[in-house]
Amino acid sequence: MMIPRRNGNGLDFWDEVLPDSFFTEKESKLMKTDLKEKDGKYFLEIDIPGYEKEDIKIELHDGYLTVSAEKNEEKEDKHAKYLKRERFSGMCSRSYYVGENVNEEDIKANFRNGILTIEFPKEPEKKIEEKKYIPIGE
Repeated sequence: MMIPRRNGNGLDFWDEVLPDSFFTEKESKLMKTDLKEKDGKYFLEIDIPGYEKEDIKIELHDGYLTVSAEKNEEKEDKHAKYLKRERFSGMCSRSYYVGENVNEEDIKANFRNGILTIEFPKEPEKKIEEKKYIPIGE
């Protein structure tokens, strides 16, 4: 008979003693993001499952776009013993640099099926001025 292993790393004893975060990356598991460029615009696609549109705020300050989501519905089942709890309830946030020239009016956001999509214009690339040489006369 095969015994199922939670992490598949052969350290089942330690799985029970140490928290999962001990063996995993420090990178946040919340708000996974894809950044796409299309037609002179950027598109952020941010996973925010389990939240409603009303739970999410988007703020622009000093060129940084901060997305935060907060949900405080802790449903505790008094008649059940939790063996593992992974679902998150609380606040999470993440900031993205969008550029100093982006205004609130330039940003569009939609939230559907747990994915927040934010569209904003791509800043034009700054042209590097070519060196101009001055001829030296006799």
